[in-house]
Amino acid sequence: MAPRKAAALRHTEDGRSLREHLIGTAADLISAHGTAELTVRAIARAAGVADGVLYNHFADKEELLAEALAEHVRRAEDGLGELPEPGSATVEANLRAQLTYGLALHKEILPAFAGLLARPVVLARFGERTGDGELWRDRLAGYLRAEKELGRLDGDVDAAVAMLVGVCHETVLSALLPHGPSVTVSPEVKAVVKTVLEGLAAR
Repeated sequence: MAPRKAAALRHTEDGRSLREHLIGTAADLISAHGTAELTVRAIARAAGVADGVLYNHFADKEELLAEALAEHVRRAEDGLGELPEPGSATVEANLRAQLTYGLALHKEILPAFAGLLARPVVLARFGERTGDGELWRDRLAGYLRAEKELGRLDGDVDAAVAMLVGVCHETVLSALLPHGPSVTVSPEVKAVVKTVLEGLAAR
């Protein structure tokens, strides 16, 4: 066994396979440095293997990057705790918790996605491997539909989801755009949820 490959295998004392080790290493690099200049060589070097070893475990570099991006998202979500259950607390309090979660999640993951805009194949692979209900947007929609079934709210769930997710995108992406502000102040969570629940119509 080549010394570099052996070194990589010693890193998997927790039982991870070499494939899992490579995905984890790439996710570490995404977290630390983003995705814009992430290369197979950089991943292999950080993992302690020769460049060609990666192709023994992935069809191509796009598969590895898509898997690493998914792992980066999973780690970000794991650090944010649990989302509220339908029927618990109040809908308003739960939506505040959902939006706070969404803002924190997007702050962590959108820079990585933005860095891959020039690699649409990677983004497409990520989309293909992400099942229904795995994304926060899907879970938010499921929560709202469940609350609607319980009779605790009414209205267009899809429109509400678009507004809440849109706040997250606008808040984070505005700062990432070349001519956007370096710091974007998010609208107050309480105010956003109040507007979603009550609308803009004059009373």
